[in-house]
Amino acid sequence: MRVSFSLICAACLLLTNSVIAQPKKALKSNLPTVPESSQINFQNEAPLKPIITENPPTKMTSERGLDDQNIAVPIVTTLDEMLLLRLHRLGEVVVAPDAKTILFSVSTPDFTANKSETEVYSMTIGASGKTLIIPKEYAASSPKFRPDGKKIGFLTAKTGVMQLWECDLNGSNPHAVSTNTKEDIEGFKYSPDGKKIAFFKTVQIETTIKQRYPDLPKVSEDARIIDGLNYRHWKTWEDGAYSHIFIADYTDGKLNEASAKDLMLGEAFDCPNPPDNGEEDLIWSPDSQFLVYACKKETATAYAVSTDVNLYCYNLQTSKTTNLTSINKGYDQQPSFSPDGSLLAWQSMQRAGYESDKNRVMVASFNKGVLGEPLEITKSIDLTSTAYAWSATGKNVYVIFVERGTKQIYSFDTKGGTSQVLTQGAYDYNAINPILINGKEQLVATRCSMLEPNDLYLISTTTSSQGAVKITMLNDELLQNQLKPTVQKRMVKITDGKEELCWVIYPPNFNPTKKYPTLLYCQGGPQSPVSQFWSYRWNFSLMASKGYIIIAPNRRGLQGFGQAWNDAIQADYGGQCMRDLLSAADDIAKENYIDKDKMAAVGASFGGYSVYWLMGNHKKRFKTFIAHCGMFNMESWYGTTEELFFANHDQKGAYWENPAAYVGSPHRFVQNWDTPLLVIHNEKDFRVPIGEGMQAFTAAQLKGLKSRFLYLPDEGHHVSKPQNAILWQRTFYAWLTETLK
Repeated sequence: MRVSFSLICAACLLLTNSVIAQPKKALKSNLPTVPESSQINFQNEAPLKPIITENPPTKMTSERGLDDQNIAVPIVTTLDEMLLLRLHRLGEVVVAPDAKTILFSVSTPDFTANKSETEVYSMTIGASGKTLIIPKEYAASSPKFRPDGKKIGFLTAKTGVMQLWECDLNGSNPHAVSTNTKEDIEGFKYSPDGKKIAFFKTVQIETTIKQRYPDLPKVSEDARIIDGLNYRHWKTWEDGAYSHIFIADYTDGKLNEASAKDLMLGEAFDCPNPPDNGEEDLIWSPDSQFLVYACKKETATAYAVSTDVNLYCYNLQTSKTTNLTSINKGYDQQPSFSPDGSLLAWQSMQRAGYESDKNRVMVASFNKGVLGEPLEITKSIDLTSTAYAWSATGKNVYVIFVERGTKQIYSFDTKGGTSQVLTQGAYDYNAINPILINGKEQLVATRCSMLEPNDLYLISTTTSSQGAVKITMLNDELLQNQLKPTVQKRMVKITDGKEELCWVIYPPNFNPTKKYPTLLYCQGGPQSPVSQFWSYRWNFSLMASKGYIIIAPNRRGLQGFGQAWNDAIQADYGGQCMRDLLSAADDIAKENYIDKDKMAAVGASFGGYSVYWLMGNHKKRFKTFIAHCGMFNMESWYGTTEELFFANHDQKGAYWENPAAYVGSPHRFVQNWDTPLLVIHNEKDFRVPIGEGMQAFTAAQLKGLKSRFLYLPDEGHHVSKPQNAILWQRTFYAWLTETLK
């Protein structure tokens, strides 16, 4: 399933040798105290009265230098882009074999170096103290406990090549486990018996131009002879090299690299699946006799039009590989064994070629490499899952669903009969890890909202839950003096008589007697939910802190409201979903505190498509527009994008097969454009190639409209580098200041 614009999590209180200091006691101010529960109005009740404070905030300037990393936090202020990009970001979370201790990684942008620094911490749940285990100079990734619980393994490129290292539980005695001086290890998993390690490594399968024609040494290394599609994907060009799974013997803290065996020898396929999958695509059976992995074993044009990712089982005794899910032609991925190994669970989408189909959780018996009849244990819930985890007993599976603009945790029995809701409220739960406290199972979960970045929370697995208990305060000190915006749920009647859930975000110190400029946020995906995500680019708290009201609709074609709502966008990009966006804008515009002459529409990807479409159809509603990596000309986009399964599904075919689905393309309405436009587009975006932004900017310029183009040559569909992120934010808000405020 396509990645939305939000991303993943984990965090904690740290010791004095950490980059992050212990939270200080909050300084007193004369601002009224606002309880957390009043910051977000989630229940479908009377509308929330926005919070009004008597004293205005002292704003931070957005012109602080990139080298000013340690500026003191003012007593009272609002969020700005420099503080947003300084926040510590929760990463991987893993549980020790005793199910009592966790490891988690924390990354923090280093603006001078233009990269992020990562540290790894440990925490024993229920005990005081959080310990820095792996300092930032190792830039560690993939931390995990050894199966015997006596060591911590991790990946580091400290010697110049990404290799497997280990250290003691307190971080002492770091040493290399693998010693390859030329090839990176890209991920790894210990076998449960501790005798072997499975790892990912890139293998050159196809010959390069220079290998094929050694007499042409001056030919560029980027030259390609292409015989099929999928010649580039997301932000990289195919180079004939593929990520494969290897197994090697492991003894006494050393990997026997001479024993390494390629499980995919000679295969022109990848595991993990690109672009964003990782170690979750691979799992050992508890008896260490089988490896199950997810892989799309297609190439070239067949790869580009297919979502047929299957689960494959490798038998260590016979060296044979079996396709476990050949009957299903949609995605099958993220396999996981029950604790006793008798059951295998995975996430599955049923319809071929549909990357945003309902993401089901399946369970089947597993007996010596033979899979039983799969059972969809989540069948009773018409929602899509984002993550799951086994209980310690293997009798239950915990599942996260997208649900009405939030992400919540459920518990299912493995028979698929009963389910139990474990969380509620206006939050996104993003990952779950079962853990034992005094012999009772609880969940360590990552949670965020539009007002707070990810932290770790402890959640009961029983109906007697008293709510989530925050166990890390990763950014509490940095944010303790920030005046928060207010978030309100607003149900909007739309043109076909149905209702859509919108989130409205009000500025700090909101005063309903004043008038505010307003942003219509157009979500991308197009099937990504407008949930309670905390984004480091499309950050609603930052937008509101700049003095804007934001309305963020869950228009047609988004997850969390049943599969029919999600599917309704197919072959109708310029139809009802656009009317849903306009309904949200018109509804909020009725409020006296909205400045109707200062409204803008902003969005990325399909949100950028929405912006371009609205430019030609808004009928003077908006004063300015911002589009990031948006689709402008659907026919040219179809001919240059790479994941054609997505285009074929959503448009019901190519433009020469189903031309009716392309008549709503934004470029067909350029004659109506009359409004300023900021285009942001990235050179390495192969999802929505750079030509889409260039065409839109050309049209605006030739129409004589005030327009600007922010071009980032070293980014893909998203923005990942710290200084690029700051440039993006400065350009975004400078444009709004020029054309809206």
